[in-house]
Amino acid sequence: MKRSIINAKMQDAVEFFRKNKFELPPFAYWGVDDWKMKGEEVSEIVNNELGWDITDYGMGEFERYGLLLFTLRNGNMVDWNRGIGKPYAEKIMIAEVDQIHQMHFHKQKIEDIINRAGGDLCIQIYHAASDESLAETEVKVHLDGVLRRFNAGDIVKLKPGESIKLDQNIFHRFWAERKRVMIGEVSFINDDKVDNFYYQPIGSGRFSKTEEDEKPLYLLFSDYRKYWGIEQ
Repeated sequence: MKRSIINAKMQDAVEFFRKNKFELPPFAYWGVDDWKMKGEEVSEIVNNELGWDITDYGMGEFERYGLLLFTLRNGNMVDWNRGIGKPYAEKIMIAEVDQIHQMHFHKQKIEDIINRAGGDLCIQIYHAASDESLAETEVKVHLDGVLRRFNAGDIVKLKPGESIKLDQNIFHRFWAERKRVMIGEVSFINDDKVDNFYYQPIGSGRFSKTEEDEKPLYLLFSDYRKYWGIEQ
């Protein structure tokens, strides 16, 4: 994914978040020079992979295949297994109309997905079978605390302000309908490197390789160790 496209998507996201009365934390706006000046005090941001995360799954068609995320807070499993650190995570995301996010499930993470603003958020759900295929069994989920039952493959539509709780081993994919959607996510510790299990993955998988055609506006979380002032 070209850095120029990433930069443009970041600028657009900041405007969209502010339009919907959502402000990002200060480190969202740190560039290369800022990160070169940072020391151990920002270790939590680096180690817990907070910040910008933009992917087109290596498909080169972000508007069709992609997702923009910003991780606001997170723990990590190393700390959690030692009995320290945060057991929770929070993200803010933008889903574009008809933009495809891959069908996937988590084995560790329970999450609430919230439509914070915009159009309708459509979420298709299945149980994961033992062989990690799509099961045809009924799916039980909570919508804003109310237990609901759906058939395999049903699409749940969330209006702004509504949410769904997704337990482990529930396949899901989502997209915006009518207008782009600002999505909130509150969950157990998030680790997309090891806790995403895809049904028929596309492109390069969860992450994209960055093509450096211009200087970064702000850094992706995957850029930190390249520019962070601490010697690696």
